[in-house]
Amino acid sequence: MRKIEHIGIAVNNLQTSNLLFEKLFGNPPYKQEEVVSQGVKTSFFLNGPNKIELLEATNPESPIAKFLEKKGEGIHHIAFDVENIIEEIERLKKEGFIVLNEIPKKGADNKLVAFLHPKGTNGVLIELCQEIR
Repeated sequence: MRKIEHIGIAVNNLQTSNLLFEKLFGNPPYKQEEVVSQGVKTSFFLNGPNKIELLEATNPESPIAKFLEKKGEGIHHIAFDVENIIEEIERLKKEGFIVLNEIPKKGADNKLVAFLHPKGTNGVLIELCQEIR
């Protein structure tokens, strides 16, 4: 894992939250997109070298909808940039981590993604991200 790629925040209403974070950072989101396979709409903000991803559920069965129902709005995950997601998944499995999707999926912001179960990471959902080349 080379660096924190972004911090994901689950929100009830993306439009309202975009306005809030635009005021907070002084800039609008640099990118918005829907990831149908994940059941989310996302917005990305830059704050210096850091990225914040806001996530709104697009259907009641999406992981974000379930998170919001259980915990409400807040930090959903921390994403880490990796050079080779397949190798990193294998390394982490050997270390005993539970990988939620061993085959990476296409995520937002031109990334392949995989997640580690929070039971094995002190309650924090960890996302692995590799830029799609």
